[in-house]
Amino acid sequence: MPRIAGVDIPENKKIRYSLRYIYGVGPKFADDILEAAGIDPEKKAHELEEREISQIAAVIDESYIVEGALRRQVQQNIQRLRDIRSYRGDRHRRGLPVRGQRTKCNARTRKGRKKTVAGKKGVKS
Repeated sequence: MPRIAGVDIPENKKIRYSLRYIYGVGPKFADDILEAAGIDPEKKAHELEEREISQIAAVIDESYIVEGALRRQVQQNIQRLRDIRSYRGDRHRRGLPVRGQRTKCNARTRKGRKKTVAGKKGVKS
């Protein structure tokens, strides 16, 4: 299995799709990386030679922030928002949606499983 930027990428897929398994590399960046390295995007990952793999790794290292460094940068950005007590930072702190989505009937992904609250029993007059 080829290893690029510290990530094992699938070998039976075309390299343009395999590169997307690296955190921070999407469709556009994958095509840009392959163009800069001069590699055919239709080639399967297991068909790459050692030289081509090192070319891809070199392009990623010099031009893109990926994997651990990118995750760290994202966490630092969120921490900065929390520290300056911004609205977005407060939403991150509370575990609620940050980008203005409604929360009355949705937002289960951010809020987690439903916390059932016991309702009042029927009041008899």
